[in-house]
Amino acid sequence: MPTKKINVTIWNEFVHEQNNDAAKKVYPQGMHIALAESLAAEDLHIRTATLQEPEHGLTQEVLDNTDVLLWWGHAAHDQVADEIVQRVKERVWEGMGIIALHSSHMSKIFKELNGTSGKLHWREDAELERLWVVNPAHPITLGLPEHFELPNEEMYGEPFMIAEDAKVLFMSWFEGGEVFRSGFTLQRGYGKLFYFRPGHETYPTFYNENILKVINNAIHWAKPVISQPYPQTHRPEPLEILSEKECTFEKAGIINEKDL
Repeated sequence: MPTKKINVTIWNEFVHEQNNDAAKKVYPQGMHIALAESLAAEDLHIRTATLQEPEHGLTQEVLDNTDVLLWWGHAAHDQVADEIVQRVKERVWEGMGIIALHSSHMSKIFKELNGTSGKLHWREDAELERLWVVNPAHPITLGLPEHFELPNEEMYGEPFMIAEDAKVLFMSWFEGGEVFRSGFTLQRGYGKLFYFRPGHETYPTFYNENILKVINNAIHWAKPVISQPYPQTHRPEPLEILSEKECTFEKAGIINEKDL
């Protein structure tokens, strides 16, 4: 019986590649196209979406048919409509996986799911980055060496404002001396989140074999275990017969249509 393909949507704000010559030289068609071409595999069905499309390319239909969403944003976080952020968040609660890349740590959707500011230290100086695998037994790190290097990357440094329940998989050391928790997972509702630091727009990081292996592993890890509406809060019918109450009471709960 053929294996069901994983439906992947790669979302990119697609601003730098149109406005910055250095980014355009590295990713002439955009990072989303470079990733889609490099990640192409028999078991993946990949589509792309960008900020400039109607509803940012993330209609309800697209999200309902997405198992894993990749997100890259940087210069236009504030241009992402709040209603789209809410739509994405609810799909994660329902089981859709999400992979936030590089500067997406300051995106609206990452901050919603992470629950903190996402702030960190940074420096753009084309530094050597050495990534250490913290948990070699995790599905996302399988097949990777103990550590690997990127010759040029933007520096991110601690402290990194992330949720207390984050499970760290990668730790980075930078040429300038800083360290950073560069890859971690979270569970939000039924959905899984993986944040991965590398991917500055003017460096060819998304062509690197190890980086692509991490992202590919993460797609397979983040695919839904279950995908269904998150539990409704109002349950009017009890499982057992309730006893007669001697007191009187008034129902004061607020019931929204979505809870019914």
